[in-house]
Amino acid sequence: MLLAESLKSCRAETLALFTPVEDAIFCRQLHPEFSPVGWHLGHIAFTEAYWILEQLQGFKPIFSEYRQLFAADGLPKTERQKLPSFQIIQEYLQVVRDQVLEYLEIAPIEEQERLWWWLIQHETQHQETIALLLQLSRFQSGNFPKISRNPMRATSSQSSAMITIPPGEFLMGCDRLQAQDNERTTQKIYLDFYQIDTYPVTCRDYQRFIEKGGYDNANYWSEEGWQWKQKNLITQPLYWIVSEERADHPVYGVSWYEAQAYAKFIGKRLPTEAEWEKAASWDEENQQQRLYPWGENLPDITRCNYSNQIGQTTPVNSYLQGKSAYGCWDMLGNVWEWTDSWFCPYPHFQPYPYPGYSQIYFDQQHRVLRGGSWATGTWGLRNSFRNWYHPWVRQILAGFRCAI
Repeated sequence: MLLAESLKSCRAETLALFTPVEDAIFCRQLHPEFSPVGWHLGHIAFTEAYWILEQLQGFKPIFSEYRQLFAADGLPKTERQKLPSFQIIQEYLQVVRDQVLEYLEIAPIEEQERLWWWLIQHETQHQETIALLLQLSRFQSGNFPKISRNPMRATSSQSSAMITIPPGEFLMGCDRLQAQDNERTTQKIYLDFYQIDTYPVTCRDYQRFIEKGGYDNANYWSEEGWQWKQKNLITQPLYWIVSEERADHPVYGVSWYEAQAYAKFIGKRLPTEAEWEKAASWDEENQQQRLYPWGENLPDITRCNYSNQIGQTTPVNSYLQGKSAYGCWDMLGNVWEWTDSWFCPYPHFQPYPYPGYSQIYFDQQHRVLRGGSWATGTWGLRNSFRNWYHPWVRQILAGFRCAI
């Protein structure tokens, strides 16, 4: 069964992230805005038990002593560090999963399938949070690759290459069973002529911004962004590595404020999420929407960098087979891409499976990111998938591309 196979495959990818993870890292809160990596593992088990065993099967809560610890609304993030060991949480995961798979054999899937796919994507999203936190841990401990003293040579830049998107309607959003509530419903959108970068902004491109004083010139920054930069003494991206071999990798570890400032520096702007999605998904010749930039075939390593298969970024021109119909490269995987749009509901939005998943973030405080990263799993990777964060967050695996 496809669902059973996906559940097992997703779980194997989750557990592989913890080989190895030291006990001290497992329990430590590595950043104030994120829970410890071990908490995410327990939360995956709790969520699966809650939605499948309790809500669908009608069982009484199992491991009720974990409810306050692992529920999303149970404890503040700062109080989530007193965790059971990895082995105990792994047993918790297995006990829950055994019962879930047993129920799956008799479950009325036609009535429930959307929830099952939501649950798999929920685990995928926490996989990515675990991956970025482990990277942040390496960065904080000094095990992250050091910045070379040799600057990048000012050779060819990807920043001047742009794709022209003609005016017209396209279909935005997704109504497929796997779509999250904030992707629904599909809608026809008309966009005027615009241009969008062929590639995400690279480290080589971004080096120019740094060398030309981009972090010292308030004219490139929004008022809020400049205040944030000054207060936090920001002078470069978080995961900044200056080396020739990484020059054509996408810059990442940047906030929305930094992305916007770079775009103004170069005489461009950030694309709206509609512009981003049209460039990624619309097949102008056949007047149809694509699930992935390349079509309907599932992601694989010949088309994009995803699912922790490489464990870091790759050059932006690595995946010829992953191009969109318009000719944009690297739109899925590698790094998330900030857009100029606030996270808001589409017409006829209905919260699912609970209002807290998306609806509470429609607050004009979160910017939309698109495209996934090198840590995004298969089940969360598609043109219509929407991610959202505050504009000052830079720990996530996010870069950007520009538009005119």
